[in-house]
Amino acid sequence: MLLFKKKFLEQIKRGEKTQTIRLWDYRRMKSGQRSYIPGVGYIAIVSVDPVELSRLTDEDAILDGFPTAELLRAEIRVLYEAETRKKLTPFRIRFSVYPPREQKRIAKERRKEKQKKKEESQCTRDDRKQEFVDQTLDKLMKMSKGARNQKRDV
Repeated sequence: MLLFKKKFLEQIKRGEKTQTIRLWDYRRMKSGQRSYIPGVGYIAIVSVDPVELSRLTDEDAILDGFPTAELLRAEIRVLYEAETRKKLTPFRIRFSVYPPREQKRIAKERRKEKQKKKEESQCTRDDRKQEFVDQTLDKLMKMSKGARNQKRDV
């Protein structure tokens, strides 16, 4: 999932913002992956490349929804403290928003996957409950037999 400030969501929906710069300790996404932006929908990750902030171009800025590279770098300075910028690697993530028909198909697919996982989880819980009941009954039976044997010995 990629999170964005609300001010960027309309640009993303209109296809004006198709890139973001993220500072991560390691690459968290890869090209070809599907992701999700709350308030926008499902996206296809086109590319994920390490990039030096000083080498960002005006083209990068425009794809990121900014008129110039300097304004893009200024936004990054606001979002990430200087110490954080030193420790983490900047990545250029390019993405495209799936069209409405594809959004619906993916959403339907995700609902089916979640339902299947829920059902599998329920089966697992039911199996554990049954195992607990079986073990408890076994213990009770052993205790009952033990009590009967003690009565016979007396």
